[in-house]
Amino acid sequence: AHAEIQQELTRQVFEAESTFAHTMMARHPKAFASHVALDAVFFSRAGVLRGKAAVLASWQRFFEGPDAPFSWMPEQVEVLESATLALSSGPVRDPAGNQIATFNSIWRREPDGHWRVVFDRGCPVCESAEKK
Repeated sequence: AHAEIQQELTRQVFEAESTFAHTMMARHPKAFASHVALDAVFFSRAGVLRGKAAVLASWQRFFEGPDAPFSWMPEQVEVLESATLALSSGPVRDPAGNQIATFNSIWRREPDGHWRVVFDRGCPVCESAEKK
């Protein structure tokens, strides 16, 4: 039963990350916002973005125009045994489909039962390629 619970939680987070990623492709900033925790911390080239409002303000530019500037999809998801936090990771791709980075997101299961991103950080693709 324990393995089945872990499998179900992993599926939930994989689905949450996939839905989150789809908001960029669908050009839907309000749906994007619904996946970001109020106290989220996102790392960006401009520095650390603290809080949902700062994240949304910074990411607004990525939703301008008809085409997404990048896309991402989870490849790996791990959930803590406590079922409260999870890590998702995978490739970030440019519009041509080339991998340009790797993302790492920490998801927290909120009191309402929804998983939301609390930490998000990308790293250049060459860094992760060297570690393999």
